[in-house]
Amino acid sequence: MLSSFNEWFWQDRFWLPPNITWTQLEDQDGRVYPHPQDMLAALPLALVLLAMRLIFERFVGLPLSRWLGVQDHTRRQVKPNARLEKHFLTEGHRPKEPQLSLLAAQCGLTLQQTQRWFRRRRNQDRPQLTKKFCEASWRFLFYLSSFVGGLSILYHEPWLWAPVMCWDNYPEQTLKPSMYWWYLFEMGFYLSLLMRLPFDVKRKDFKEQVMHHFVAVILMTTSYSANLVRIGSLVLLLHDSSDYLLEACKMVNYTQYRRVCDALFLIFSLVFFYTRLVLFPTQILYTTYYDSVSNSGPFFGYYFLNMLLMLLQLLHVFWACLILRMLYSFMKKGQMEKDIRSDVEESDSSEEEAAATREPLQLKNGAARGPKAVLADGPRSRVARRLNNSHTTAT
Repeated sequence: MLSSFNEWFWQDRFWLPPNITWTQLEDQDGRVYPHPQDMLAALPLALVLLAMRLIFERFVGLPLSRWLGVQDHTRRQVKPNARLEKHFLTEGHRPKEPQLSLLAAQCGLTLQQTQRWFRRRRNQDRPQLTKKFCEASWRFLFYLSSFVGGLSILYHEPWLWAPVMCWDNYPEQTLKPSMYWWYLFEMGFYLSLLMRLPFDVKRKDFKEQVMHHFVAVILMTTSYSANLVRIGSLVLLLHDSSDYLLEACKMVNYTQYRRVCDALFLIFSLVFFYTRLVLFPTQILYTTYYDSVSNSGPFFGYYFLNMLLMLLQLLHVFWACLILRMLYSFMKKGQMEKDIRSDVEESDSSEEEAAATREPLQLKNGAARGPKAVLADGPRSRVARRLNNSHTTAT
């Protein structure tokens, strides 16, 4: 059954231009072409990269974070409470005030004690800065290596400077060993990211990140199998050109070097906007939409590839909006704020301080409740004024 599905899925009419068959792309006379089964090697490579990541984070990333002065927040442990823990795990991490009052009554706690318990419990689930630094340092190493390696591979290729040449003699374009290994490592890396999703730091754009990783894996698989390696290599290089700057910015953001972080973020923003919002639509999307079918009619692979590339562009616009918000904050306050995708550590005094800044509550007799309460027009206040007046008259 699996072989039947595989035979149906890889039909010529799906992934190749009209009048082209897979037999024309068989290796012969020293000419090597991409084949779908080549990408199966990415699965064991992903496991190797996972092992390398664990070793790197333990013996390189962690010592480097300490050397750069990355410090984790000291967190107070919550007292075990079965009822509150059950609510935290099943009902939600941020109960509303009526729920908090009910839970406080059930557990024999005050409202402030219950609020404090949930704050500390939420903080326990937040990743420490050293964990974030180690993840960013591993991704920085890979993206930088991939960008430098990819640039060295493509630098002398004519289609790097003229994307329209990606379609010269397509699909009968031979595959170089260097291109194969670059594609394989990129595929293995994104597969390793998908495997680590349940354990990595989850940011507010987690769903978009998952979508991006899946789109990247599908794009690399289909572009390699359909011998769209040339245009696929341009997409990989374009993304790697800004990804390593983002990870470098994250790493410095977890340290105390604020000016370096600000400078890196500005450089990253410029590179991101130029590559993702200018080059990608005008060079990549244009050539895949128009130039790719100039010599042949459209086919399923043409529509499928362009759909995935458009989905990538929508993600680019989404992240560009987040970057613009951070740039606006930077221009307004003069320094880089925290990553708006990250969750914020809550202090134990956050809600007590908020309560202290509220308007003082008024008692029924008109007096104010609080440390700075002043005498109002109550019975005791009137007696005090009369005594004060009689004392003034007597003197």
